[in-house]
Amino acid sequence: MTVQNITRRMKYGKLLCLSFIIFHLSFSPVAAQDDPEYRMEIGGGLGLMACQGDLGGGLFSHLQPMAAAVAKYKMNPRMAWSAQLSSGRLKGTSKDTDTWYPELHDSIASFSNALTDFTVRYEYNFWPFGTGKEYLGARPLTPFIALGAGLAFTKDVTAGSLLLGGGVKYKLADRLNLTAEWVMHFTGSDKLDGVVDPYGIKSSGLFKNTDSYSTLQVSLTYDIWSKCKTCHNDRE
Repeated sequence: MTVQNITRRMKYGKLLCLSFIIFHLSFSPVAAQDDPEYRMEIGGGLGLMACQGDLGGGLFSHLQPMAAAVAKYKMNPRMAWSAQLSSGRLKGTSKDTDTWYPELHDSIASFSNALTDFTVRYEYNFWPFGTGKEYLGARPLTPFIALGAGLAFTKDVTAGSLLLGGGVKYKLADRLNLTAEWVMHFTGSDKLDGVVDPYGIKSSGLFKNTDSYSTLQVSLTYDIWSKCKTCHNDRE
């Protein structure tokens, strides 16, 4: 074999390697983002609800079952707006508190109130959320935080609320999402537990001496409403 033939084969080998690299770089991203992105999620959740009021006790005292309907609009893989309609029950008793209340010193008070709330919140994912097939760099598991507002309804009370919480999202399948979360709801009412100002001291302020409640929830949602892949997909 002559030197000229060896040189020619080396050139062909380099050309073949370069062609393979160009082909790989050109088509791999397309294959990685071949699935559609979806604008919305719909589904439901189950969980537990607890009251943190004058008679509610601690964060995990008198936990009661709750159910929710969930809808989310996904702005991009990191951010979403979520609307939720929930129904549960708040329960508690003065036997579970170490605080001495002047109005209750000679009696035991208890309550059990059905509660329905509607909330709208903003969710931020710490990492882009997805399978990785529809959005390059997306991960099937991500923690998130949530901030929002809503209305809480009991038999005798309608109260505005602010909420703050967080949790974890996991992609069970291409269009199926599992979410586990804990959220705190701060209301503007002191009547959720049926006891108003048990200290006998008047106070003012939007959230001063008011009741709150927390929810611990697991939700399952399904992706709907696919985006146009050529003009609306979010790409990094």
